[in-house]
Amino acid sequence: MAGKRPTALCIMGPTASGKTDLAVELVRRLPCELISVDSALVYREMDIGTAKPDAETLREAPHRLIDILDPAESYSAAQFREDALREMAEITAAGRIPVLVGGTMLYFRALEHGMAEMPAADPEVRARLEADAAAVGWVEMHRRLAVVDPISAARIHQNDPQRIQRALEVYEISGESLTSHFEKGAAAELPFNLVKVIVAPTDRERLRERIALRFHLMLEQGFVAEVERLYARGDLDTNKPSIRCVGYRQVWDFLEQRLSYDEMVERGIIATRQLAKRQFTWLRRDEQAVWFETGAPKLVEKVLKMVPSAPS
Repeated sequence: MAGKRPTALCIMGPTASGKTDLAVELVRRLPCELISVDSALVYREMDIGTAKPDAETLREAPHRLIDILDPAESYSAAQFREDALREMAEITAAGRIPVLVGGTMLYFRALEHGMAEMPAADPEVRARLEADAAAVGWVEMHRRLAVVDPISAARIHQNDPQRIQRALEVYEISGESLTSHFEKGAAAELPFNLVKVIVAPTDRERLRERIALRFHLMLEQGFVAEVERLYARGDLDTNKPSIRCVGYRQVWDFLEQRLSYDEMVERGIIATRQLAKRQFTWLRRDEQAVWFETGAPKLVEKVLKMVPSAPS
């Protein structure tokens, strides 16, 4: 029975919506521990551009699954599910409540519904797709994806080459669409009762402004210097998932003189806004989650009422 399973709280939302602030407040009020659900925060040496919580915040509210990989490594949704379930089990065994917070919606989906075994990347297929994209452009590649996998094409933005490439690669290698793999990936029943909260501003223009403000703040904090240090390592490039993270790809292109500084800033903000749009697309599909306005009065109290084992 779901009621007998331990509770885990999911705090979801688009980038720059205030998820971390809410999570830290919950740590002050609940016997809980936080688990990061973010495909960029897993990387060490990537702090500013990922909006990683600062050292003071992490001392007060430690996040599991932050800083667990070198930027040269890759991480998958299936790996996240395995890691998150392990951390959740440890937290509940200690009599505490797992709180999963982040904006990587694929990870939340993998946790709740499981993931089918995906085919490994094939360098030859990937190289051929990249050559095709260089010849015809990613918009045309997105059209190709729409023919073989319309559901993934509707979810993936035409300016998101990494995901377009991976979806086409999966289809070419396996003969099955990415959507088909997802649908076959239903896992055993999750041993937790998920309470899902979405934090997002109703006013999209307000979110756009928050995104632009945060990107400029990152630059003031030394974002370009952070990417320069990664660039100087010599073992990273734009084929690595870490460098393809929003913001990092644009600064990397600036360092390689493919973009001017102003173009980098503009494209970094646009890419972040596109990420938020994709996140909203995922979030709107979740009919079980409860939406709250970013910065709403008594937000913490409202969320606490949703957690069965929270103190009254």
